[in-house]
Amino acid sequence: MNRRPLVIAAATVGVLATAAFALPNLPPNPVTDTIDHRVFKEKGKRFATAADAPARAGATFALPSWIPKDATDVRIRVRTTGAARLIRFDLGRTPLDGPRCTAGTPKRQDAPDLRARWWPRTVRAEVRTECRDFHQYQVAVRGKRVYAWTDGTPSPQAQG
Repeated sequence: MNRRPLVIAAATVGVLATAAFALPNLPPNPVTDTIDHRVFKEKGKRFATAADAPARAGATFALPSWIPKDATDVRIRVRTTGAARLIRFDLGRTPLDGPRCTAGTPKRQDAPDLRARWWPRTVRAEVRTECRDFHQYQVAVRGKRVYAWTDGTPSPQAQG
């Protein structure tokens, strides 16, 4: 009995499993970006400030309008097959408030099935605000660091 095909199949499965676990922890590069995009249907980007992000609504990495322009260390992770997003940024001098963000009990929405090394697993328990642009975002604030996510739920004004 020839065991070579079985050994090759087992080795291939092992390499793919190792890559699946290692990929989210590797620094961005053309290989991981391609695998991320084609296999996991995700893309990520980092901006020094919110003002550096694309301003055109509908652009892949356009930020919601409620994020202050002086926010720094902006990271965004998007689902390429939908509207799910994870966003992390540090507040500058401009506070996170205004008519598009309301404190209180936000409507619960599913956490997007996205992976990012910079995203804490326990942040959903800290939701205190709901911010709206085209989509509704759940928001948690830890000091000056803000975590926001959406599963793609349209905001009421976008539906009307």
